[in-house]
Amino acid sequence: MPKSPSKLADELSELPPSAIALSIRDETYFDAIRGVVDRFATKKDLNTIYISAAIPSQSIIDVLKILEIDMGRIYFVDSVSHTMMSASKKVDNVLLVESSTMLENIMLKVDYLMKKGGDKGNVILLDSINALAIHNSPKILSEFVHILINNLRAKNAYILIFSIEGFSSDEINNMMSFVCDLTLDMNEEDD
Repeated sequence: MPKSPSKLADELSELPPSAIALSIRDETYFDAIRGVVDRFATKKDLNTIYISAAIPSQSIIDVLKILEIDMGRIYFVDSVSHTMMSASKKVDNVLLVESSTMLENIMLKVDYLMKKGGDKGNVILLDSINALAIHNSPKILSEFVHILINNLRAKNAYILIFSIEGFSSDEINNMMSFVCDLTLDMNEEDD
């Protein structure tokens, strides 16, 4: 059986603010989101900034509402909806980026949301490195992730980067091992 959301939250709670690659599969995707956004962020009293590069933010919001997760301290930087032309209704906690290739705009929006959150700590969830790799060259993506993580480390944030098992190249895996402090596997069996 894959790792439970509570087990993931417990593992993350034992760590200082750091950059973590989180390996997931389709069947562990929503458990990983629940573990980070609901269990971990709530336990640590953190704001969540969710960078959606794989699925439109509205779809994630709909799932979070079904799971009865409080949306009060969850903010989205959505690089999918504008491209897909599904950004028909404006949502207060969602900032749109025109494209997943506009990496600098993603960083600026994350920085804005962190400042807006005041003195609260933050967990930044990048969903997913694989989706960004589709739209960006490896060199540009590597530079973006390196700058983003170093910027967020300086602000004592937790950074979690989803990596979809089976869709990562050796190049992405090498990049993640270079910039992240550790890798957790959502697919590992619970003890």
